[in-house]
Amino acid sequence: MGQANKHMPCAQEMRPHAAAFIARVTARNRLPMDYSVAGLRVVDFMVDGLRKGGAGREQLSRTLFGLGAYVGEVLVRRAGAAWVDFDAEQRAYFGQPVGVRMPDGRVRNLLGKVLNRFELGGPEEFLQLFHLTLHGRARRTADVTS
Repeated sequence: MGQANKHMPCAQEMRPHAAAFIARVTARNRLPMDYSVAGLRVVDFMVDGLRKGGAGREQLSRTLFGLGAYVGEVLVRRAGAAWVDFDAEQRAYFGQPVGVRMPDGRVRNLLGKVLNRFELGGPEEFLQLFHLTLHGRARRTADVTS
C-alpha cells in the first residue's frame, strides 16, 4: 500500500496522519469516528463500501492507509499500544513501514489488517472483532473518584 504515496509516515507521524485523515473523512459526513472501539464498525462499513465500489487497491491506497492509521490509533488510545517503525525484517514481512507494539511486546500490522479486510472481506476480517479479541491489550483500570 504505498506506491501512490510519495511519503510513508514514520511512527511519530501516525497520530497526526490519522487525525488529518479523520478530519477529511468526517468534514462532509457525520461519521462517528471518535477513536472508540465502536468506531471500528464504521471502518468495517467504509471498507465494505470501498470493496463494492469496484476500485482497486492501488487507486484506494491513500484511503486504506488512512483507515489503517485510524485503526492503529484506536489501539494506541484504547489498548495501550504504541506506534513503532518496523525494522528491515518486519518491513519485508509485513510490507508496511509502521505498526503498533502492544503492551505485551507483540507487534501488529494494522495497515495490513485493513488491506486484508478490503481484499478478503469475510466476517473473520472484521476490524471491531479483531480489536475485541486481540491478545496483549492493556487491561483497563477502573476510574477512581475521590
